[in-house]
Amino acid sequence: MRRLLSLGAVLAIAAPAFAADAPRPVTFTKDVAPIFQAKCQECHQPNSIAPMSLITYQEARPWARSIKERVATRQMPPWHIDKTVGVQKFKNDMSLSDEQVDTIVRWVDAGAPQGDPKDMPPAKPLITDNEWKAVRDGFGPPDIVVKSSEYTMAAQHQDVWYRPMSDLPLTESRWVKLVEIRPTNLKSRKIIHHSIAYLVLNNDPEAVNTGTASGPARGNFDDADLVNRRPQLMEWAIGKGYDLYRPGTGKLIVPGEKIAWDQHIHAVGEEITGGSEIGIWLYKKGEEPKKRSYLIGFTGIDRSKMLDIPPNSMAMTEGFTVLKENALIENFQPHFHLRGKAMEVEAILPDGSRQVISYVGNFNFNWMTNYIYDDDAAPLLPKGTVVHVTAWYDNTKANKNNPDSDQWVGYGDRTVDEMAHAWMNVVYFNDQEYKDLQAERKAKQVKTTNDNEKQQ
Repeated sequence: MRRLLSLGAVLAIAAPAFAADAPRPVTFTKDVAPIFQAKCQECHQPNSIAPMSLITYQEARPWARSIKERVATRQMPPWHIDKTVGVQKFKNDMSLSDEQVDTIVRWVDAGAPQGDPKDMPPAKPLITDNEWKAVRDGFGPPDIVVKSSEYTMAAQHQDVWYRPMSDLPLTESRWVKLVEIRPTNLKSRKIIHHSIAYLVLNNDPEAVNTGTASGPARGNFDDADLVNRRPQLMEWAIGKGYDLYRPGTGKLIVPGEKIAWDQHIHAVGEEITGGSEIGIWLYKKGEEPKKRSYLIGFTGIDRSKMLDIPPNSMAMTEGFTVLKENALIENFQPHFHLRGKAMEVEAILPDGSRQVISYVGNFNFNWMTNYIYDDDAAPLLPKGTVVHVTAWYDNTKANKNNPDSDQWVGYGDRTVDEMAHAWMNVVYFNDQEYKDLQAERKAKQVKTTNDNEKQQ
């Protein structure tokens, strides 16, 4: 009897200690709502592009299991860059931290409790217009907005490539530091798959990219073949934000130039009218950059072969582009259609060594995310480097975006065709500039290391 009493006394004494060590329950109002506000509600709000709103507990609770699955597999938020290889520092990182993912998962596993309504953070203002993402991120309104004419897409129709022209309202040459393309209205986001704004030049030959070369296209054996000769202000696709150029770099636009639009429009079951518009943020006068940024679509397909994806199969292609000048890569935006699965960009250096720049292993057609590298993390590559792009495709039933896995798929511009581009803004440097930038980076790294050692 004494032993039983003694054991009971021990348990009674130990119980408060165990209770104190138990983790606090995760609730929506105190723990999950702040994460949704910071990373999700931009799209997940009434009348926006997401399928449901995540502003209130009542709106979010029915979707708890789906939220857990999407968050745990890092499909949402749409930041699909592999966190184990390549560059890991970005200016526009929208991903959830491991701690935030764990919080959401524990909330769902606990039954998705609401918590005390008093813990709910103040609501953020709803986005009620077709906003510029750069304005949301604090860059202010664009200095120039250029719109295309609009196209009315029938509810049922073949894909359309709409190519109007727009004037650039300039009276003097100006340097561009940021550009963003968006559909002209919220509803037209459903029909515009991608939109490219090309520059129609007016006596500005330096705007043409001559710093890269690729192999010959099929049937064309011109060794001097150059890619991306038509200068582009920006390529936008579903889910993409803006292009922000590295400080001291940009694009020059001059009076008399025009924008030639190339808009890929597809039917979605309802008649919609829309087009594209580009916002242009300018450098202030007196702060003009010294370097041009060139938008290049590095190919993931061998141009001497045809793209051949058999029915019910996985496939892989690769493309190679030579850097003829020392170069810095500012961003990475993988571009596929419905069968795209993964893309890796690798640098094969002149000494034969290799380094992975970026890898997306879980591509989602609905989110053509643009990954903008931090200034000091942007890949700096010597002339003679080969940019090697490898692309993988999933033409099986396991691919949820696949309209018909029994169909053969080849290269083409239609949504049901396939392609593989790594869109990157590139800046070129002469040999001395390249050495100076290398030395500057090394000095910063040494300083950071010393500062960290002092803090320890």
